[in-house]
Amino acid sequence: MTRTFNPESYGKLLAEYQPKTITTEAENEEAIRLALTLEHRPQRTPEEEMVLELLVTLIEKFEATHYPIPQGTANSMLIHLMDAQDVTAEALAEVIGSLEVVQEIINGDRAITNTQAAALAEYFHVDASLFS
Repeated sequence: MTRTFNPESYGKLLAEYQPKTITTEAENEEAIRLALTLEHRPQRTPEEEMVLELLVTLIEKFEATHYPIPQGTANSMLIHLMDAQDVTAEALAEVIGSLEVVQEIINGDRAITNTQAAALAEYFHVDASLFS
């Protein structure tokens, strides 16, 4: 059985939930509560799916504005990749050329050059722009 979208039912849901641009923490908490209610509802209708998607979009927009994820630095990205892949500074010395240079990069005392970024990107299988 194919479930079709019912504009009248959707209109009733919009009137019930009244989704709008979120501007305060309280509104965000309420939107999250409503979204969770819909998310945990078994066998959601197509109209409920659309309202849920709308609520999630509004929540994401609010949170992206009020809780931005800080951009990592080149050396913090390197440290993260080293930790995640259990790579030692000694192993990177073979990639970059010197343990002293690796230590200076990790400590933030030296910037990663374009050549080093390319070598690190190849080693970690990531885009070189992570190290720029």
